This record gives sequence, structure tokens and C-alpha cells, in this order.
Amino acid sequence: LWRRTVEQVAQEYPEVTWDYAHVDAATIYLVQDPGRFDVIVTDNLFGDILTDEAGAITGGIGLAASGNINPDCTFPSMFEPVHGSAPDIAGKGIADPTATISSVAMLLENEGAGQQADNIRAAIAADMEERALAAEQGHPLQRSTSQIGDAIAARL
Repeated sequence: LWRRTVEQVAQEYPEVTWDYAHVDAATIYLVQDPGRFDVIVTDNLFGDILTDEAGAITGGIGLAASGNINPDCTFPSMFEPVHGSAPDIAGKGIADPTATISSVAMLLENEGAGQQADNIRAAIAADMEERALAAEQGHPLQRSTSQIGDAIAARL
């Protein structure tokens, strides 16, 4: 279904290059050459697997946002972290809210609030840079959910 649909839609956009890959090959490509992807179109099951893998190899699924976008707006789009609600750690203050905040940026961009989305992404990037620097210096930041959220909010 996906391949036939992409082949049909691709005819309308000859300037866009595309490729087909089975999910097992896509998992390898994500690890070996993630830059080959701009967008991955797949069903929910394989999308869940691929986004979890992509999140894990880039720092953890707590950092990965996702969007199920309805391009013709006949139904609402949905934006959430790839990890879902993480009920197993709810209320413990150990969840990283970065993916949730990134999902808000995706929502804002989808709704036409590009500048606000860019502001959120810049605040997240600054926080990630601070984390990386602290880790390089041998002092990784140990922060609670609210401390991470507060640090990102303070940058807005």
C-alpha cells in the first residue's frame, strides 16, 4: 500500500527523490547512515520501531518527538514523544520532558506558528549543548523532569 501510494504521489513531484526499503533494511540504514532519511513514510507498527531506534541512537527515546500528520486536515494531527506516556515512571520525576517539548514545537509549526516553534527548538538546542558540555567535562547533568523543563523554559 505504502509503496503504491508513494509511486503515485511521486509522479506529481519529480524533483523529490525517494526510495523503498523493507523495515529490516531501514533499521540498518538508520544506524549506518541516518542522514539518508529526511522523511520516512510507514505504518504505525514499523514507525514505532523505527522511531524508537532512531531515538535510542541519538541519545535516548526521551529526546525524540514524533508527529502523525494529516496533510489534508480532514482529521486532527497528533504530536507526542515517541516513548508515549511512560506510565512506568510516572510521578517519579525522572522522565526527560525534551521530547514532549519538541513535540509542541512540531505542533506549532504544523499550525503555522513557525517562529514560536523555532524559539522552542533553539531553547532545546541550547539545553542539549549544556548537557553535552557537562558530559565532556566529566560532570553529566543529573536533573529531574521539572528541572529540565524549567531550564528549557528559562531559555524562551
